[in-house]
Amino acid sequence: MFYEVTLKSHIRVPPSSFNMDVEDAVMEQLNQEFQEHISKDFGVVIAISEILEIGEGIIIPGDGAAYYDTTFKLLAFKPELQEVLLGNISEITDFGAFINLGPIDGMIHISQTMDDFVSFSKSNVLTGKESKKTLKVNDECRARIIAVSYKDLKNPKIGLTMRQYLLGNLNWVKEEAKKKEK
Repeated sequence: MFYEVTLKSHIRVPPSSFNMDVEDAVMEQLNQEFQEHISKDFGVVIAISEILEIGEGIIIPGDGAAYYDTTFKLLAFKPELQEVLLGNISEITDFGAFINLGPIDGMIHISQTMDDFVSFSKSNVLTGKESKKTLKVNDECRARIIAVSYKDLKNPKIGLTMRQYLLGNLNWVKEEAKKKEK
């Protein structure tokens, strides 16, 4: 899920930025500090959306930089268990598929791709034995989050499933809906 989070932090503005407007200098430092930042508390930072307040600057002897108490808003993506997301398949491997969820990729184990025996072909396609459903790169899919791990903060892991009614390749979902109408 996407969230807008309000934070307060001491932002260090180096002397090389003293020629800039204070708000521009603080925004530049915020972007440098939080760009691609990942946290267990608020997920993957996408962007700084707004600076709400900048306090008076303080210069610490021996450093030369100015420090500003700053309140700001940032946009973050924090995956939640059981959340249903849309994404495109970015890679197919012999053990499953990776789906691009926007700021991060999730992994769908081969056993979680469909309710069928699934085989992997050398042309990077997963195929259901009985259903003949296929999954390939760039397919648009709907999946549900079943696991989230921040064990490695530089590379969080998201586990997904598509083994439920109305989940999976959107072409499958449309076919299932048509069958249900009949």
